[in-house]
Amino acid sequence: MNENKNDSEFQILRKINSNPKISQRNLATKLGMSLGKLNYCIKALRQKGFIKINNFSNNSNKINYVYLLTPRGIKYKSKMAYFFLKQKMKEYEELKKEVKNG
Repeated sequence: MNENKNDSEFQILRKINSNPKISQRNLATKLGMSLGKLNYCIKALRQKGFIKINNFSNNSNKINYVYLLTPRGIKYKSKMAYFFLKQKMKEYEELKKEVKNG
C-alpha cells in the first residue's frame, strides 16, 4: 500500500467530509499541497467512486463545487482511519518500549 498516497487521499476525504463546499484552493492550503496535486488527487478519488462532484452557483458569474463522499468513499475513509490509528498505536507501543529500556 502506498502510504503517502493513501494518507493524502484520507486527508482529502476527511476535509471534504467536514466541509463539502470547500474550494480546491482552500483545501490545498489546509493540506499543504499544490493546487495541481490536489486537483489530480480529487480526479482520482472521483474515478475510484469515492466522491461525487456537483456544481452550484452563488451568482451568475461564479460556479462552485460541492464534494460529496459516496458510500464507497465513506467506507474507504473509515478503513483508512482504522489503518492509521492502528499504525499510530504500534508506533506508540514501540516508543514506550524504547523509553522503558532506556
